[in-house]
Amino acid sequence: MKKILNSLFLSMFMLSLVACKFGSDYTQTNQNLENKNGAVSSTSRLASAAGIDIMKKGGNAFDAIVATGFTLAVTSPSNGNIGGGGFMVARTANGEIVTLDFREKAPTLSYETMFLDENGNYSRNLALLSHKSSGVPGTVDGLIKIFDDYGSGNFTLDEILSYAIDYAENGHAINKSSAFGFDFYKHLFLEDKGSTEVFIKDYSLEMRQLQEDVSNGTIPEEEYIKKMRELNQWNEGDVIVQKDLAETLKRIALNGRDGFYEGKTADLIVNEMKLNNGLISHDDLKEYNSVYREPIVGNYRGHTIISMGPPSSGGPLIIQMLNMLENFEVQAMKRNSTEFVHMLTEIQRLAYADRAIHLGDPDFYPSPVPMLISKDYAKKRLGLISMDKATPSSEIAAGSTTPESMETTHYSAMDKFGNTVGITTTINLSFGNKKIVDGAGFLLNNEMDDFASSPGSQNAFGLIGYEANSIKPAKRPLSSMSPTIVLNPEGESLMTIGAAGGSRIITTVLQVIISVVDHKLNVQEAINLGRTHSQWIPDVIRYEGVNDMNTKSNEFLPSLSTKQIDELKNLNHRFEDGNVENGIYYLARAHGIMYKDGQFTTGVDWRGNGEISDGITY
Repeated sequence: MKKILNSLFLSMFMLSLVACKFGSDYTQTNQNLENKNGAVSSTSRLASAAGIDIMKKGGNAFDAIVATGFTLAVTSPSNGNIGGGGFMVARTANGEIVTLDFREKAPTLSYETMFLDENGNYSRNLALLSHKSSGVPGTVDGLIKIFDDYGSGNFTLDEILSYAIDYAENGHAINKSSAFGFDFYKHLFLEDKGSTEVFIKDYSLEMRQLQEDVSNGTIPEEEYIKKMRELNQWNEGDVIVQKDLAETLKRIALNGRDGFYEGKTADLIVNEMKLNNGLISHDDLKEYNSVYREPIVGNYRGHTIISMGPPSSGGPLIIQMLNMLENFEVQAMKRNSTEFVHMLTEIQRLAYADRAIHLGDPDFYPSPVPMLISKDYAKKRLGLISMDKATPSSEIAAGSTTPESMETTHYSAMDKFGNTVGITTTINLSFGNKKIVDGAGFLLNNEMDDFASSPGSQNAFGLIGYEANSIKPAKRPLSSMSPTIVLNPEGESLMTIGAAGGSRIITTVLQVIISVVDHKLNVQEAINLGRTHSQWIPDVIRYEGVNDMNTKSNEFLPSLSTKQIDELKNLNHRFEDGNVENGIYYLARAHGIMYKDGQFTTGVDWRGNGEISDGITY
């Protein structure tokens, strides 16, 4: 099982792309074309096209973002979801700033030590693959609240969901990465009835025999996984039909949130939990509520930065790091020079140390956000940075304050009216906990792993947590999701940006902002640049090596050269074993939209799949 669990982390990058049924009048960002009316960027061109189609029929960016979100649940099954949760950051045409928290909640029956084994050690099996790993989903409530409160009023919910229902009921062609994901996790999908029905192409006698062989010890687990992935492989262009998911979406289209949190869908969820030792109850579902939060707002070199506050750690950390960066001549530094990476790494360590101690669900823990994002606090923390050598993480602690987590997907929309919307949603790891609600057709999240299972324990992304992020009933786990809007010095929307990639989301969004503001790149150029990442614990620099990037973008630039790595090691920086020569596959996957000089430009990320074309303007 250990090897099975290790395989979970290899394919966090799994994302979907399918052929667009809307025709060639939709501009694709890999052609780097621009237009003036609106734009949508997501991990699936079908989903982006659904949003654009809504705009062309008279909808606004909020209508488009909801259509895109529900369509992603069908066309991008590894990360699109209605079984997870997320955050929205938006700026309306009249200048109102809106941040919505529809993060998952811990079920009433959850408790602090639920993922510890009999020896008191963190159990990855319980935290990542069991039904106990699922928090109460928030995506449906959040998307419907967005539609009800900020939609144009020109559409019914049924019209908004029609794209998703069509693709679920009648099928859509899968791309290469989806085919890989279905086969990669085949051995886990076979352990779940609902997942078997959707993702297993042919439940053959040979598969059953392999399962028996590994169960009785005839073949080792490693050989079993290898042979399972070789059987009945999905291919690019194969059509996947999701009839149960279509019926679930129809119930939502007809009854709104009650079509998910009550009635038949709720019964199916609770039954799934009862049969598999899960914790979500009817009351948990009925009582779920998304919440409007106070936005996190900062200023960086005259640009206003608007992001999400707790239970997202993204907004506070991004602004804290930008506040520290403002004290350096970043513009004069070559992007990804040794000096730049050293400085950035030291700043990242300080911020992530604060994250571990100070941030959690504001309904349960008084996070000192005003102090964390203040310019004075940034200058205080900068006193710990030396430009001559790295400070070991063991010598870095959270700052003192007065009392007061592919997996994930980001999608954005901007319209000609002036509305700007960014949403990041997640089911945690790729395909969540690999369990589909039998009869309902959607994947369950394993977001409960984003809590701290015990003080100082690491989750699937290596993040450390303490009391601020401990498990409590109805509490929302701390997240790294960082939907962010950047306003230009004139107060106009310049860019919406977000990313997928666990703890690396925050540093990815940060580096895109730096590249746009300090180095004057457009959003696509900024996304193309290679990135580095450090998060305090573990005490290492992670970076992207060009040889590991499966990208068709000729503009991609590797993050570090061998010479720079040697220079950083001389400054006492550390790298993971096997990370020094070639880097890692990629750190995170960003999507965004820029509006400048009267033109919309989308930025898409080729990381993980060199064939993605998912940003559309019109």
